[in-house]
Amino acid sequence: MILAFDTSTAACTAALFDGSGACLARADEMIGRGHAERLVPMIEALLDGRTAQTVLVGVGPGSFTGIRVGIAAAQGLAIGWSARIEGMSSLGLLAAGAGIDGAVAAAVDGGHGELFVQGFDRLAPTTPLLNLPPDEAAAAISAPIAIGPGAAALIDARGWGEARAAWPSAAAAMLLPDALRTLPPKPLYARAPDARARSAA
Repeated sequence: MILAFDTSTAACTAALFDGSGACLARADEMIGRGHAERLVPMIEALLDGRTAQTVLVGVGPGSFTGIRVGIAAAQGLAIGWSARIEGMSSLGLLAAGAGIDGAVAAAVDGGHGELFVQGFDRLAPTTPLLNLPPDEAAAAISAPIAIGPGAAALIDARGWGEARAAWPSAAAAMLLPDALRTLPPKPLYARAPDARARSAA
């Protein structure tokens, strides 16, 4: 079995798949904050006593705290089950859940008034992962449809296109191409974390 989950945004989402990639169970909740408290009970309910041979965890970009919570949980489960652990692109997960057979941009709030954005076409990346102010992101992304919590800011800055509010859903994990769900299981921040270690005096 394959367990997939993502905690990179205000959503807490998990899904369980069989060996063929069919979704057996899923859970999607908008919680804002508190992933550390909600994720493990959600996974336990989903598993219902089962274990997984592979753990897929969203590695971002998105909330630094949420990403770290998800990866820590994935590492703990993988150790306990002797399971394989892989990272998956959280923006790719957004694009996969859009159900769009063509060009789409995934956009989430990046903090400091900026956006994390990336363009996709049939889930193949068409741009690098970008962290830009909305006006610069708008100039860099040409997909007519933007999806995600940052979609409206992107489309407003560009002045044309369609914004669709949406959140990542782990149920779309198996739609991702291998390149977007075999990433290293470490945070994909796209920029340096705000909190930095204090330098030695």
